[in-house]
Amino acid sequence: MHLIRFDRATNVIKSNFWVLFLLAFYSNGFGQTYDLIIKGGHVVDPANNIDKVMDVAVSKGVIVKVSDKINEPAERTIDAKGLFVTPGFIDMHTHVFVGPHAGLFANGVNSVSPDDFTFRSGVTTVVDAGTSGWRSFPLFKKQVIDQSKTRILAFINIAGDGMTGAEHEQNIADMVPDSALMIINQHADLIVGVKIGHYNGADWTPYDNAIKLARQVEKPLFVECHLPQYSLQDQLARLSAGDMITHTFENIKERMPIIGEDGKVRPFVLEAKKRGVLFDLGHGGAGFWFDQAAPAIKQGFAPNSFGTDLHRFSMNSAMKDMANVMSKFMALGLSLHDVVQIATWNAAQAIKHEELGNMKAGNVADLAIFRVRDGQFGFTDSGGKSIAGSKKLEIEMTIRDGKIVWDLNGLGAKK
Repeated sequence: MHLIRFDRATNVIKSNFWVLFLLAFYSNGFGQTYDLIIKGGHVVDPANNIDKVMDVAVSKGVIVKVSDKINEPAERTIDAKGLFVTPGFIDMHTHVFVGPHAGLFANGVNSVSPDDFTFRSGVTTVVDAGTSGWRSFPLFKKQVIDQSKTRILAFINIAGDGMTGAEHEQNIADMVPDSALMIINQHADLIVGVKIGHYNGADWTPYDNAIKLARQVEKPLFVECHLPQYSLQDQLARLSAGDMITHTFENIKERMPIIGEDGKVRPFVLEAKKRGVLFDLGHGGAGFWFDQAAPAIKQGFAPNSFGTDLHRFSMNSAMKDMANVMSKFMALGLSLHDVVQIATWNAAQAIKHEELGNMKAGNVADLAIFRVRDGQFGFTDSGGKSIAGSKKLEIEMTIRDGKIVWDLNGLGAKK
């Protein structure tokens, strides 16, 4: 009898416990399904063939659902009506190994701190273009990569100290593939490829060493083109599918431009693209000219990625930022869908990080939310020429790893 009464009392206690727990659970908001819902935005996700108004749900830093209508509750709701929602942009060509040394890119003031410039332009991932070499990469990781909210990946320079000035970048003895291989293997999650550039000698050894290393680690070679002793045709002939060449629309005396005297894209450039060689923008301070880009775009030759060549000198020149670059190419004739694909999915595939650049459920919640303004806008190139455009991207919000990191007009603020 006493045992029966005890069991009944235990059951009552258990029952009351679950009632109280559920009441506490819902009254404290723990029953909410999502951390964040972005409602009514026009989703452009080329990787998943989405180009329409949809809702996006985010929880615990990942995309949970992209659907026509999401009615479940959320801790925070963003009204994105009239705005575009895309994967976070990927900047393929940056210099972010910022440090104290005057006049240098590697650990120097000519690089910039990424968080100061990325989020306000919709960029959530940057790829550092070989500012560090095999010797200096550990310092770069400790000093910048580990301290930044922006996701930072990197091409590693074949030169041991990276971009530290002409004297060091000409030293073939310091271009040691075995040493670079060790660093790449130690940091395979961060290093996406090998970089060659800023070498002025007549020897092909640096180029060949960089190619050999890239093939060994099965990662792309990134060629910066500032190699006046090598013809553009010879450089492209050595590249394989997936390798990249940057400063595509440059027109300077040190290298042959891609547009021939007949006004057409040179046949060997078209042949390289057909083979799968990738052409990065590499805008920078001197790397973009309308007399190259305009005819190329008209002939169907667009860059594979929008590397801005972000550094101390380019951000206040014609380049400005990723949103301006994308707007500039819309003024040249590309569609919004085109420029989003170039800034997201194309770049993600090029660096073999296909978990980025798209909005598949389960992927990290890196998102750009922007409006396309209508009006009269001007865009300039490295030669001081300008063109007019009628549309311009303006970043309203950037979400990195599920967290709002840029909010221009307080869309995410609590009402």
